[in-house]
Amino acid sequence: MSKINVMNKNISLYSQNNEDYICSTDIAKYKNLDRKNDLIRNWLRNRNTIEFLGIWEQLNNPDFKSVEFDGFKKQAGLNSFTLTPKQWIDKTNSIGIVSKSGRYGGTFAHKDIAFEFASWISVEFKLYLIKEFQRLKEQEKQQLGWDIRRNLAKINYRIHTDAIKENLIPALLTKKQINIVYAQEADVLNMALFGKTSRQWREENPELKGDIRDYANVSQLVCLANLETLNAHFIHEKTSQNERLVILNKTAIAQMKLLIQDRQVERIEKNITTEIEEAE
Repeated sequence: MSKINVMNKNISLYSQNNEDYICSTDIAKYKNLDRKNDLIRNWLRNRNTIEFLGIWEQLNNPDFKSVEFDGFKKQAGLNSFTLTPKQWIDKTNSIGIVSKSGRYGGTFAHKDIAFEFASWISVEFKLYLIKEFQRLKEQEKQQLGWDIRRNLAKINYRIHTDAIKENLIPALLTKKQINIVYAQEADVLNMALFGKTSRQWREENPELKGDIRDYANVSQLVCLANLETLNAHFIHEKTSQNERLVILNKTAIAQMKLLIQDRQVERIEKNITTEIEEAE
């Protein structure tokens, strides 16, 4: 469950079936911290609210109980009419409003409905809520793109390590000996692309955590993924390590010249840099 800060109020969010839900209880706290649940119930008993919720459910929920909805709509506006989130959920089989219990519980609403409730609470708050929500979604999209690229690199690395295991590691070696072989082959790629081994990089950058690849840019990650696949092929072909290093280095030089001129790669790199700077 993630949070956004809107006008100094923490608003919880969570995803369900690939849809975003926002905590209406947190939104209500902006208006009145002590009567947050009363505010939600008052909003629910409004006739316009009932009609809005009913139409939203009919558009998005094939299992919505329209007969029960009609009953609520007829009563809405009467002084005697009351409605809680749980009653609405239980009676109509709603998916737009969710009631969660426990420490991080509360009444959550689909973003469409949450924005409508926020407008009833405060137009100003609604606008800031939308702005922060959109900022979070953009940040998640950028992070997803970065994760995909890193995962692709990991998949290629698996192809690379499998080739090493099948062709370069004799039987009955110890785990330590096997790790040495893997490290040596990883450094073949590091030398071809970065011009140094992992150990050399760590000695030059003692203040940094992680490995040389953790600080690679987008162009280098793309090139590295290609080199891993190419090296796996050369290993299967029984090409010597020295020969592979020469070929991989020439390939890295040629590919990097193309990648650093690619505008799409440049845009991705700028977006990632901006996200990192904003996070800091």
